[in-house]
Amino acid sequence: MAGQIEGKVAVITGAASGIGAATARLFVAEGAKVVLADIQDERGARMVEELGPSASYRHTDVTNEDDIEGAVGHAVEKFGRLDVMFNNAGRGHAEGLIEDLTPQMFREVTDLLLGSVVFGMKHAVPVMKRQGSGVIINTASIAGLGVGYGGSMYSASKAAVIHLTRVIANEVGESNIRVNAIAPGAIPTAIFGRAGGMTQEAAEALIPMLRAGFATAQPIPRSGDANDVANAALWLASEASSFVTGICIPVEGGLTTGKLFSQRVAEMQGAGGT
Repeated sequence: MAGQIEGKVAVITGAASGIGAATARLFVAEGAKVVLADIQDERGARMVEELGPSASYRHTDVTNEDDIEGAVGHAVEKFGRLDVMFNNAGRGHAEGLIEDLTPQMFREVTDLLLGSVVFGMKHAVPVMKRQGSGVIINTASIAGLGVGYGGSMYSASKAAVIHLTRVIANEVGESNIRVNAIAPGAIPTAIFGRAGGMTQEAAEALIPMLRAGFATAQPIPRSGDANDVANAALWLASEASSFVTGICIPVEGGLTTGKLFSQRVAEMQGAGGT
């Protein structure tokens, strides 16, 4: 039985860990060829060994436009085309108050979280236009949908990704290119520890604790998982979503719907008893 994206070629940035790695595994299992674009060379090499000839690693610093262009070119050179561009790479940042923001801090956050998406789309679109089809998926965040889920520049960058997704979806739709975004919620990955300055390995060691803590953070009574985001990306990459463009899918278990109903009930009962 053919997979949902059999024969398609994808570039996934940030593919050596977290959501990117989960998506790469799922895409290969569903029949795709995948270019793993990351700066974690040893992890990337292990992923290629795990996934076999359907995967190829390309060192890619997504804050460097030339590296992004190189990853796209590598996909075309090795696998002959580019069907899916998943602009996923990113990390959290320890941000202070707005009055403490420096130009360097601003550039570091926006270059990684917004600039990488801009240039990922810039270099994917011409290839897809020549083919007459393509799918672009951008990783946003619930921090781009509401207040209180991240620092100011992180949130602003993710909000910009969501709006830019709609703008470019309109721009390239007539070329049969679809552009959508995913907004993960409390998904336990190394991004949380990395925001605090931890190494990748130390940040990943925190994941079991995060998973336990996030299990009660949202109405759906379990922690989210990188595979939940990967499944959303698979749907957007597949023909099952062929009439869907310009949207942002929150993958967050209902976190942005507000305070848990059980908490509200307990508060009302407490108020009534005083």
